[in-house]
Amino acid sequence: MKTLFRIAIILFAFTIFVKGQGTAGEDAKFEYRSLIDMPSAGILEKGFVGVSVDVLPLGVVISKIEVGVFENFSFGISYGGANIIGTGVVDWYKLPGVNARVRLLNETASQPALALGFDSQGKGTYLSGLDRFEIKSPGFYAAVSKNFEFLGYLSLHGIVNYTLEREDGDKDLNFGIGIEKTIGGAVSLVAEYDFATNDNTANAIGEGNGYLNMGVRWSAGEGFTIGLDLRDMLNNKKINSNKADRAIFVEFIKGIL
Repeated sequence: MKTLFRIAIILFAFTIFVKGQGTAGEDAKFEYRSLIDMPSAGILEKGFVGVSVDVLPLGVVISKIEVGVFENFSFGISYGGANIIGTGVVDWYKLPGVNARVRLLNETASQPALALGFDSQGKGTYLSGLDRFEIKSPGFYAAVSKNFEFLGYLSLHGIVNYTLEREDGDKDLNFGIGIEKTIGGAVSLVAEYDFATNDNTANAIGEGNGYLNMGVRWSAGEGFTIGLDLRDMLNNKKINSNKADRAIFVEFIKGIL
């Protein structure tokens, strides 16, 4: 928490000189499509392309490209691997990830936004013996999001999802909740809690505590967002366990039409 607070103060100071135009802060130009690992009901506008990179522990790098194909519909692909940053042999993921979402309801004063989607991209190393990622992919999901005016903006998010990574014997539905709070024109704090009800059996790698993730996002310029994240703050993983894994997120969005 102290680390995130210090980072937030530094980034807030930058916003005095830089006009926020990414996905973070009160002046955000684009919607979040995910908080950290949890999808939201946000959508990429028609005619826009988003490119993002996650840099995680153990040299894991995941890149993703997403396109707003139609109004309220987007599609994307992603790929990555472990030990990309470091030395030795790169452990590439088995398959590229695919993601698609459609927003069924737009947010109004009285109702949240609602989106349905699919995302096969998990996070962390790929465990071939269990045919899954350290952090399972969302799979099929329904997400809701609602924004409120509160010292800027406060956004609440919820998700129910069903992953296709079930070789560990855990085939349960999963749930997650999240929050975003803007700090000035270009900075936001984000947090999410993944209940991980699909990752808590004897053969799974979750301890049953769920995954608590927190991060900060800074709109560094036109369509450009930088993020710093702390993952697994409850030390839920049984493998590669380091409380509060540190990660970097970078995203760029640009219109092509």
